[in-house]
Amino acid sequence: MIDRQLARFNRLDLLGAPTALEKLHRLSAWAGRDIYVKRDDCTPLAMGGNKLRKLEYLAADALSKGADTLVTAGAIQSNHVRQTAALAAQLGLTCVALLENPIGTDSLNYRQNGNRLLLELFDAKVELVDNLDNADEQLQALAVRLHASGRKPYIVPIGGSNALGALGYVRAGLELAQQIEHCGEQFAGVVLASGSAGTHSGLAIALAHKLPKLPVIGVTVSRSDEDQRPKVQGLAERTAELLGVRLPETFKIELWDEYFAPRYGEPNAGTLAAIRLLASQEGLLLDPVYTGKAMAGLLDGIARQRFDDGPLIFLHTGGAPALFAYPEVWNG
Repeated sequence: MIDRQLARFNRLDLLGAPTALEKLHRLSAWAGRDIYVKRDDCTPLAMGGNKLRKLEYLAADALSKGADTLVTAGAIQSNHVRQTAALAAQLGLTCVALLENPIGTDSLNYRQNGNRLLLELFDAKVELVDNLDNADEQLQALAVRLHASGRKPYIVPIGGSNALGALGYVRAGLELAQQIEHCGEQFAGVVLASGSAGTHSGLAIALAHKLPKLPVIGVTVSRSDEDQRPKVQGLAERTAELLGVRLPETFKIELWDEYFAPRYGEPNAGTLAAIRLLASQEGLLLDPVYTGKAMAGLLDGIARQRFDDGPLIFLHTGGAPALFAYPEVWNG
């Protein structure tokens, strides 16, 4: 039923084909546990990443409403803003973004390199703000200003994470369920970074419908379990309502919040170790903000025997451009 409900919504076909599910052979040998990776870092726009799946639905909605400007927000090194700006360029739209510096750094690399450099190449219009504590109101105010100047703005929320955007990861979850079936393995869990919650919510909805015994574990990147749980739950409920389905009784939110310190956007020793390990063992690039922390959680979970028996899946949501914004951490 969820497949049919999802098919009712318009989307742009930006991916073209499913992203791969691959076994990480050398990492598996190192960890003593079979580990697979779902390669959403390889989506085909602007160096890849998970946000493109959400933008398939959000951009289709924007075009249907006659928008000429995508309005969004995020950190200076936001992967979401990078992919939104790239898609705007591809579609002939303008992108205007509010950017904050969540770690308060004066580093020129953080403020000018990595994802921020790519925004210049995509000709995005940027406004720096002190913070995004009231992001919805700030985006609305920006949209009002743009409308008054003759533009037709469409607000894309932080991370693309509203109910419509989360449909991208409902679809990804159905895709992954099919790949798991073809693989023939009995997986013990799917691990991913949990931030703005659209990826986590959408994936968990789909897998609760298709593979109800498979745990979906979100490693938080900015919040405690107490603060992140209502974001995931609320968005899952709104996404299910949009789809016209009920959350299955098997739907369960699992969060690990031991790995995000000291704060969003700032890597810790475990993050850096995970990035180095994946690069040296598999030639696979993680990032310091999301996937490095999520992989640190997965590896620690193995060491602490937090998983049942069976292979594991890591959802790689991308973010490698941010590596170039943090060169100092490798020399500290």
